[in-house]
Amino acid sequence: MTGQVLPYDVQGSGSRRALVLHNWFGDRTSFDPLRAHLDKDAGTYAFLDCRGYGEAIGTEGAFTMEEVAADALAVADHLGWDAFSVIGHSMGAKAAQLMLLDAPARVRSLIGISPVSAAGFPLDGASWELFAGAAEDPGNRRVIIDTTTGGRYDDAWLGQVVERSLERSSAAAFRAYLDSWSRTDFHHRVKDNPTPVLLVVGAHDPALGAAAMEATWLRWYPNARLEVLAEAGHYAPEESPGALAEAIEAFLAG
Repeated sequence: MTGQVLPYDVQGSGSRRALVLHNWFGDRTSFDPLRAHLDKDAGTYAFLDCRGYGEAIGTEGAFTMEEVAADALAVADHLGWDAFSVIGHSMGAKAAQLMLLDAPARVRSLIGISPVSAAGFPLDGASWELFAGAAEDPGNRRVIIDTTTGGRYDDAWLGQVVERSLERSSAAAFRAYLDSWSRTDFHHRVKDNPTPVLLVVGAHDPALGAAAMEATWLRWYPNARLEVLAEAGHYAPEESPGALAEAIEAFLAG
């Protein structure tokens, strides 16, 4: 698949290069709290929007993980990066694994933040209706965000995350990406992959926490390790940005 260079911006000038892919509910601005804690002299980070999100909200596409991976590689080409790491939050980590499969000589390592595995995220009937309905119903979005952060936040915080997701994503892209990140399974293609992997999850994430990592990623990537953030749920870039930045930078330095 041929990718398209989508809107992105670069932070830092250090030698440790990383492409950063956002989650289902947020465009690249969802990383703003994290960015305030990253060492600009140690790393260079390219934050990009997926089709249908952020500054690419009007960009047409198939809205699949394969397309996200191809577009991210096109950004790397545009930057002239021969080798780099990929940081993916939730659905972004599913696309990051496809980048690894498509360009194994270029992807040095993966960092998954509450990451969706290569096997997807199976949902039962009621859960599927909740997630699929979130494309049009803000109330569904609110329930999902509240549940995956352990019911720890007030109305103002939840409302802000919901409002941003509505403003900065198209309903068509939001709905289509769900099929791709939740229902496609390519775990047989990543099994025993030796690439270094860091998994960072929140202690309050009931969906993609430590248990989910042990059942998926840690079985398939022999050089993967897990770090649990005590004060985060599913949205560590916003809930625990300082601790997440520390974990990312220590891993990339290693």
